[in-house]
Amino acid sequence: MYKKYPWLSSSVEGDKIIVKKDLNIGMATALPNGNLIVPVIKNADQLNLVGLTKQVNSLANAARTGKLKPDDTTGGTFTLTNVGTFGSIMGTPIINQPQVAIMAVGAIKKRPMVIETPQGDSIAIRHMMYISLSYDHRIIDGGLGSTFLNAVSKELENFDGNRSI
Repeated sequence: MYKKYPWLSSSVEGDKIIVKKDLNIGMATALPNGNLIVPVIKNADQLNLVGLTKQVNSLANAARTGKLKPDDTTGGTFTLTNVGTFGSIMGTPIINQPQVAIMAVGAIKKRPMVIETPQGDSIAIRHMMYISLSYDHRIIDGGLGSTFLNAVSKELENFDGNRSI
């Protein structure tokens, strides 16, 4: 999906827009004292699900035990944060400059939803999660931001947890 939305992994430097060739995902990580730090998964677009999982676990563990190296927190091109870990269903994250976008996911909670079928509408209980995206309007407009969020939502809705990796 990264190749389809390169502007989300860019920065503004003076009067220039720099589109990054690598996707280095910053992941906001809560520390034991309640503060946050943002270690970076380098070349995340080159990793499969297992590789991403290993990097997330390794960096989060290093952050929480005070063992991050200076290089572990530099070079991010896009940041993810999970406000759901604090029980929030939604949040408005602050862009980690010089990046131009940050995405937040909220807690997954059961909600009543209207289900549309050919036989008519019904109400059913579904697990729901809100996703929000903060972005720099000098680079990303509402159309691009909304299109990206919709693509992320579709990927998550169609995720097959039973697929082989």
